[in-house]
Amino acid sequence: MNENFKISLPEGAAYIIRTLQKAGFEAYAVGGCVRDSILGRQPDDWDITTSAKPEQVKALFARTVDTGIRHGTVTVLRNRTGYEVTTYRVDGEYEDGRHPKNVTFAASLEEDLKRRDFTVNAMAYNDEEGLIDLFDGIGDMRRRTLRCVGEPGERFGEDALRMMRAVRFSAQLDYRMEAKTRDAVCMMAKSLGRISAERIAQELVKLLVSGHPERMRDCYELGLTAVFFPEFDRMMQTGQNNPHHLYSVGEHTIRAMEASKPDRVIRLCLLLHDAGKVLVKTKDSGGIDHFHGHAQESAKIAETVLQRLKFDNDTINRVVRLVCAHDVWIEPDAKHMRRAMNRIGKDLFPELFAVKEADMKAQSLYLRQEKEETLALLKQIYGQVEKAGECVSIKELAVDGKDLIAVGIKPGKGMGQILQALLEEVLEEPSHNEKTHLVQRAKELGIALPQK
Repeated sequence: MNENFKISLPEGAAYIIRTLQKAGFEAYAVGGCVRDSILGRQPDDWDITTSAKPEQVKALFARTVDTGIRHGTVTVLRNRTGYEVTTYRVDGEYEDGRHPKNVTFAASLEEDLKRRDFTVNAMAYNDEEGLIDLFDGIGDMRRRTLRCVGEPGERFGEDALRMMRAVRFSAQLDYRMEAKTRDAVCMMAKSLGRISAERIAQELVKLLVSGHPERMRDCYELGLTAVFFPEFDRMMQTGQNNPHHLYSVGEHTIRAMEASKPDRVIRLCLLLHDAGKVLVKTKDSGGIDHFHGHAQESAKIAETVLQRLKFDNDTINRVVRLVCAHDVWIEPDAKHMRRAMNRIGKDLFPELFAVKEADMKAQSLYLRQEKEETLALLKQIYGQVEKAGECVSIKELAVDGKDLIAVGIKPGKGMGQILQALLEEVLEEPSHNEKTHLVQRAKELGIALPQK
């Protein structure tokens, strides 16, 4: 933490603040950019708060965009970077736990900072006055504590998403949630149901890719997942009495995410990879739990959850495919690797290996060495197949539909069957992926097709 609290403002932010000050207005960098600068982190963006009204801000700068004029926000463009400049404001009554009924411009910085969510986000700075910390945000940073500004119930009543943000910030900053703040989340968790799926999904992803995805456990304990992800609650409540496992399905999931790199798709996959175990769990005569077919059920649940949270189609497709493939057994030889790459899609394999490794690290030590050796061998074989450029899909065959038409094979179902047969041959023996050979084989296969 920077104890001198001398913040190096970027040129654009410094210029905007100086320009506003020269025109007789107050202006400060505010919020997360101040917090991150004190922590020695590079802020993602710089927000500025000012006593100037939006029309006054627009009059001072040549290039502006009305990004949130209704709420007092103007984006000022400087050197191809946008800086959000917002007039001091006090939000009116919140009628739906999401949006203020109206916004009133405030007379002072203090009134503006009072409406912010957490003390560590309610600090302001400019070069003339230095750090403005009215709610002991610095003290909370030293204590590594996340605390609401004022009464937590009021802050969460204004915007229920702040409860998800509380967990997310605690994960990103590795702070503990102050007791009153935590208690208020527990009491008000159900009001998260008023928040749009898209906003919840944004906070969830930020939590998952943070340095502490295990704070997903807080979402469960505080009652938040019961609102937006009840499947996770059932995972936390499903045990795994099996030699390969030590933890419940949910705890295993959390530990798998901890063991992975902070990649959005990989952690979403790990979050959902065993969700289907809740549905397929059986117990044998010896009391051992089994979860046959759980990957396919997990893939269905993953698709349902991600669609409910309004994720984009590309993310849904990729995560669902990974979930479905995460438990697939691949014989450690080149032939079976080529077939697996064809069946699963070779584009998924780097992520699939990462998922398999994290999954394994969250299991018991039973057969751990054998699992590690097999995974290392699979990675090696995959690398060899890739390096050799071996064909694993129809589009990588040395012939295509045009080549087959040129030798008299008509487009249609029959041509598709021939291309698939050629691929099967090449998957078995990659040296056969040669145009002359495949054209000859196509002719032979074409003759063998039933004549109409």
